[in-house]
Amino acid sequence: MVYKFRIISDEADDFLREIKIDSDASFYDLHEAIIKSTGYKDDQMTSFFTCDDDWEKETEITLEDMGQSSSEEDTFVMKDTRLSELLEDEKQKLLYVFDPLAERVFFIELSEIITGTDLDKAVCTRKIGEAPKQIIDFDEQMNSNSALDLDENFYGDEQYDMEDFDQDGFGLDEGNPYDDKY
Repeated sequence: MVYKFRIISDEADDFLREIKIDSDASFYDLHEAIIKSTGYKDDQMTSFFTCDDDWEKETEITLEDMGQSSSEEDTFVMKDTRLSELLEDEKQKLLYVFDPLAERVFFIELSEIITGTDLDKAVCTRKIGEAPKQIIDFDEQMNSNSALDLDENFYGDEQYDMEDFDQDGFGLDEGNPYDDKY
């Protein structure tokens, strides 16, 4: 059986990858196919998450055994977990975390299950657009962002003047609306 995955990004509107892979392949094989199709380096602690229909994370499949297993929770490692163990239905959703420090992800959907055929290795059958940059350089990002300018435009009113407020932020000339006048 062959799984066909559709991969998109919320960072790059024109980015799309479709990968066909055997259902008995491991999550690691899918990981390698994604890395190859995007041109990313294989040097990040990536992981997959199975998701519900609203993209809420459910089960994590990690690149390496993190050694945090409690007896109540199953742990899944990419090399040891077959796709067919956790994926059974078309339209099933996955997240692929490719930049774990910034929690950047690809959205993956099992778009088709093709029965009666097998694949020896994963194949990227459709490649549109450039993948987003693999890693965000936080130093570069911090240096490029100018300091927040908290002037009257920040508050949305050009008539805004700090002098109109007392130190607690309440208007000076309005009196206290909570004073009892009974």
